Amino acid sequence: MIDLDDLDRALLRALSRDATTSAGELGRRLGLSQPAAWRRIKRLEEAGILAGRRVDVNRPALGFGVTVFLGVKLATKGRVSLEDFERAVQAIPEVQIVQHVLGLFDYRLRVVARDIADFERVLRRRIMTLPGVGQVEANVLLTEEARPGPLGS
Repeated sequence: MIDLDDLDRALLRALSRDATTSAGELGRRLGLSQPAAWRRIKRLEEAGILAGRRVDVNRPALGFGVTVFLGVKLATKGRVSLEDFERAVQAIPEVQIVQHVLGLFDYRLRVVARDIADFERVLRRRIMTLPGVGQVEANVLLTEEARPGPLGS
């Protein structure tokens, strides 16, 4: 792990708000030259602190108005391997995130759908037919707030 100074943290905060900001613009905001900002970004990438840059897609604008978090408990862990379940669930396009968790459920899934009827179709035809699926609990997302994360705002 590398030591982060205040400029590194400021760079990370700025990139977390808008990952498309150029090194020149970041430098101007932080009082650095473009090459100095670029070198710092490269250093953060090489250290694994910046693991990638992503686009934030507006799901409702694309017609996906429902987000559901599913808790999935596998029926029997001996017969079906975790890898088989993970491979099968990752092939479902409506499943956005697959998390192997500790607790009441074995997995937590983030599923998007056009509406509740579409979600029911995905649940019945795709998720419930996966190898080893036992108990499933659904929580429909009502609202979501963006949080600044560990670096603050």
